[in-house]
Amino acid sequence: MDYQGAHLIRPPSEADSIILQVTVGCSHNRCTFCATYKAEKFRLKDEAIIRADLDFAARYCRRQHRLFLADGDVLILPQHRLRALLLAIRKRLPWVKRVSLYANAKAVRSKSRQDLAELAALGLDRVYLGLESGHDATLAAIRKGAAAAGLIAAGQAVRQAGLFLSVTALLGIAGAAASTAHAEATGRVLGAMQPNQIGILTLMLLPGTPLYEDARRGLFALPDQAGLLRELRLMVASLGDCRCQLQSNHPSNYLSINARLPKDRERVLAAIDRALAGEISLRPEGLRAL
Repeated sequence: MDYQGAHLIRPPSEADSIILQVTVGCSHNRCTFCATYKAEKFRLKDEAIIRADLDFAARYCRRQHRLFLADGDVLILPQHRLRALLLAIRKRLPWVKRVSLYANAKAVRSKSRQDLAELAALGLDRVYLGLESGHDATLAAIRKGAAAAGLIAAGQAVRQAGLFLSVTALLGIAGAAASTAHAEATGRVLGAMQPNQIGILTLMLLPGTPLYEDARRGLFALPDQAGLLRELRLMVASLGDCRCQLQSNHPSNYLSINARLPKDRERVLAAIDRALAGEISLRPEGLRAL
């Protein structure tokens, strides 16, 4: 398989998937907290290389029934290329049952409702969308490229197309000063999006990012461990009746949660309260990572 660029990332739930790299980098690549693709100029890979990778997968990946389209934003491709790609996957890898990709709000909005429905009919199953925050001031500060209303519309468009929607939110991204506003707004926005799955991560400041430099100069301060747990609690409490899988099992988090909402809401809130009271062991600092 041909993999280009310094980093190739995928969601935790795609650990056993075939990774087919279709683009290199991220079409937005301006978020102040992310260093993944800073050295990469976003580009579409040559179709001949992708065909060769499909041939490789057809020969050597017959035991893998899931496929993830990398890198950061494959949905930004023109519809005709996505159509041809999904048809090629169906033809060359007929045993693949699930095709997934990352998307941002701009890419989703570039597709009509009919476009998204067509992609679903051709085999696209799951879209991973990074919300990070539902707080407009925070979204602007981190240069996310979308406001809460646009992110809600993107999430709802994905769901209306019949696609599985997995959304990530980021504890700590608003800093200590706006922690409460971020948590409340993010919970409300997630509730409006109605994703199938919510993945919670915790911000880890990475050298080389603008947010890291802000922290080094004293312009940004992460909430402490207790503050992050309170942020998580408020976010969950603000979700309303969102019916989804909630997970905070990413290694960046102090507290691991795997629950079905709203059924498990009280159990989750009680677990966070126990963690705040010191009754539950948290992930040691040395074991936290992206």
